[in-house]
Amino acid sequence: MKKTVFILTIALFSSLTVFSQRFAYIDSEYILENIPEYQAAQMEIEQISVEWQNEIEAKFAEIDELYREYQAESMLLPEDMRMQREEEIIEKEREAKELQMQRFGREGDLFQKRQELVKPLQDQIYDAVEEIATRGNYAVIFDKAGGGNMIYSDVRYDLSDDVLQNMGYRQ
Repeated sequence: MKKTVFILTIALFSSLTVFSQRFAYIDSEYILENIPEYQAAQMEIEQISVEWQNEIEAKFAEIDELYREYQAESMLLPEDMRMQREEEIIEKEREAKELQMQRFGREGDLFQKRQELVKPLQDQIYDAVEEIATRGNYAVIFDKAGGGNMIYSDVRYDLSDDVLQNMGYRQ
């Protein structure tokens, strides 16, 4: 009997604690779509992306043309000229791939441009969320567009140090 009362008391206390915390969500995609500066940034990024893609495609088209010419003439060329032309084609292909990585790679020019144009808007959104969360006393705010990622959390509810201490990593 005492065990049942104890379990019910713990369950009631736990449910009251959960209900006293406030949770909310935002849709950052919806927010960004309704910011004119974001639309302008997206258009600029798209325009730059198309220009750079055309630049890279032109380089690969030039390489294809060089290769076709080489195939047509290779039987008539001396060995040293063949080797020189092959090396030239390989070098141009390497340069084109490097340019492609420079423009579209993980930390490439397009990524940098997107950071330059979109990051300030994302920072503004985060600042607004943080202000609303503090004012509204929200414990956690999720981003519906980000797959339910937490966009804001009150540090009062962060148990990371407690977990580390429990594991023996912090005293």
